[in-house]
Amino acid sequence: MKLEATITVITVAFVITAILGMLIIPLLRRLKFGQSIREEGPDAHKKKAGTPTMGGLIFLGSIIISMLALSYIYEDVLTTQTIVLMIVLAGFGLIGFLDDFIIVVMKRNLGLTSIQKLIGQIVIAIIAYFLLKMGPFETTVAIPFTDFSFDLGVFYVAFLVFWLVGFSNAVNLSDGLDGLVAGTSTIAFAAFGVYALAYEQNDIAIFSFVVAGSMLGFLLFNMKPAKVFMGDTGSLALGGTIAMLSILVKQELLLLIIGIVYVVETLSVMIQVTSFKLTGKRVFKMSPIHHHFELSGWSEWKIVIVFWGVAFLAAIIPLLLEVF
Repeated sequence: MKLEATITVITVAFVITAILGMLIIPLLRRLKFGQSIREEGPDAHKKKAGTPTMGGLIFLGSIIISMLALSYIYEDVLTTQTIVLMIVLAGFGLIGFLDDFIIVVMKRNLGLTSIQKLIGQIVIAIIAYFLLKMGPFETTVAIPFTDFSFDLGVFYVAFLVFWLVGFSNAVNLSDGLDGLVAGTSTIAFAAFGVYALAYEQNDIAIFSFVVAGSMLGFLLFNMKPAKVFMGDTGSLALGGTIAMLSILVKQELLLLIIGIVYVVETLSVMIQVTSFKLTGKRVFKMSPIHHHFELSGWSEWKIVIVFWGVAFLAAIIPLLLEVF
């Protein structure tokens, strides 16, 4: 896959996302699908109430349309692996959509219960696993920057479920500031696209760059001040998909580095909850950690730029060490 083809793939996805955004955002406004803001959240966020949510529909639609369109231009775009990726994307996106719909349209503040979400995520992850097992599929997990790997055998399905559910929820927790997840996802998917190219997995590379292009297009509407939020519709889909992508390029544990922002955001919540339960004290002013920085006086834009920078360094350093 040449540089010209990569640029074409990103451009196609970017343009389709931009078009869908101009069509869908006014519709979301007319339907009054506005975001409700948590009372316990930072005061600065309260002015965002009413901003259209479920914007994940924009880039989910763009990714699927782009993949179908590109299948007429390039060979082997729609393979078992990319179809599995789209199933995970759509499946986790559906769970997020149901959650958003219940909260926004049916006015039930809690949306889906955590158990309902978990069951849905597990079912989709298991379906993806058995679809992959229909062809040749390795159950080894490599240790980054080494030649060592270990075979999980029949336990790989448990790892796959844990990985998809874990990162789906991690990205969901990180989605709290305008453009934060859209920017970090652009970087992460582009990084895995480069890995896929290095391993001559052109189908996966095309999918990765399609997502990166779609997220760049979504940033047109999601950067501060956001005209639309991706909602659980988008964040759950992105998290599950990036986890599946790491599995397909056989760089599972490398996601802990490339997705460091999501990992730290999740750890901050775990630390906060554990500390409060054991000691009655909070480690952070508020979790996830991006809210801690907000309450410490950082502007929203500064936090997003710093987190983007961390995500870029976390993606580029492994690429320099392993690929180049």
